[in-house]
Amino acid sequence: MNSAGFDSVPPRHLAGAPLGSRRHICGFFRSPDEEYRALLPFIKEGLDRGEKAFHVVDPRKKEDHLRRLRTARIDPGDAERRGQLELWDWDEAYFPDGRFDQSRMLTTWQEVLDGARSDGFASSRLVAHMEWSLEDREGVSDLLEYESRFNLVHRADRDPVVCAYDLTKYGGDVLIDVLRAHPMVIMDGLLQENPFFVPPEIFLKELRERRAAQGE
Repeated sequence: MNSAGFDSVPPRHLAGAPLGSRRHICGFFRSPDEEYRALLPFIKEGLDRGEKAFHVVDPRKKEDHLRRLRTARIDPGDAERRGQLELWDWDEAYFPDGRFDQSRMLTTWQEVLDGARSDGFASSRLVAHMEWSLEDREGVSDLLEYESRFNLVHRADRDPVVCAYDLTKYGGDVLIDVLRAHPMVIMDGLLQENPFFVPPEIFLKELRERRAAQGE
């Protein structure tokens, strides 16, 4: 890396704002239309710059995701053939053996993001739909710990990661904790620094204490 470090990378933009150095982001959306209005320009900007894109979607909505990419003048088939876009359904990403293992998943993200750089991509942009955590699968109760631990492996990383949540499908208590696990948030279509973010060292301790109090 040259002496300019991350400052040598052109500014990125997401949801109406330049993206700073804190790049683990939760996106709270009330509808798919709201979500894609915020994310499609960000996705297209990255592909136009030759960056790598990783998308994780509901397997039942994969075709809709591809259709929406095309509405932004993105050719997903061409991007996939060039190796620039990897589109995964969440079964293969999060449940390769039918269960969610947070440590395995964190290792997977480290490997794929590092692998993109080894393949010559200066940067990557990751967008993951998070409703997999509502499925009746072993391990999904570790969602909050997983989100908080991601901050430990993502420090000083220039790759933006957007965790997209459907506000209509989660209870308020879960969403508050999800918010606390992300330093940045997209709310009402705008990217904002999150004043409710709790550093992982503190939040993980709180989660462990909650589990102990519940006898888990």
